[in-house]
Amino acid sequence: VQLQASGGGLVQAGGSLRLSCAASGSSFSGVVMAWYRQAPGKQRELVGLITSGGTTNYINSVKGRFTISRDGAKNTVYLQMNSLKSEDTATYYCNAYDLRFDWGQGTLVTVSS
Repeated sequence: VQLQASGGGLVQAGGSLRLSCAASGSSFSGVVMAWYRQAPGKQRELVGLITSGGTTNYINSVKGRFTISRDGAKNTVYLQMNSLKSEDTATYYCNAYDLRFDWGQGTLVTVSS
């Protein structure tokens, strides 16, 4: 499976962005998928996950602001980010929660304060 994240950009604090992650080469049906992010100078961290049944879970810092969804027909996972903060600035990636896939190209999100 090849993963390609897109939708990043520059946004003011309080704004919104919707990221997409398209998988090609194989389906991720049945796989728990997740979004990760890596801020400059920091380790990559889990943002949240979504099961094949649509159950989601998030780290505390994004709860209530971020929403993960998935479209099996399109083999795509989404990350809706609202009320963005400067500390959300990072490169965002998707992968299986168990990291079974190779990391694809992430998408940079820059939040200006």
